[in-house]
Amino acid sequence: MTVTAKRLRVHGRVQGVFYRGWTVERARALGLSGWVRNRRDGSVEILARGPGEAIEALIEQCHEGPPAALVTDIEVQESAEPAPEGFQQRPTE
Repeated sequence: MTVTAKRLRVHGRVQGVFYRGWTVERARALGLSGWVRNRRDGSVEILARGPGEAIEALIEQCHEGPPAALVTDIEVQESAEPAPEGFQQRPTE
C-alpha cells in the first residue's frame, strides 16, 4: 500500500453548501488523514493523506460534492506537507 498526500483546490458553488462537513465525513470513511478549509477566493482547499486508491476515491466523490454543490473544477497537486491525525475542518484562510 502506497501512502501519498495530495492538495486539492475545489472551485464552483462549494461554500455555504456543507462542502467542508461533507468532505470530513467522506475522508474519514475512506480512512484518510488531513484537513479541509474554505479559501477567501470562494474555493475549498483539501489536504488528504493516505492510500492512493482512497485519495483517488475522494477526488472522484469531490467532483459531485453534497447535493447543493456545483463543482466546476478541481486542481490536484502532490504534497509533501504532513497531515494531522484524523481528518479535520479548519478555519477559512
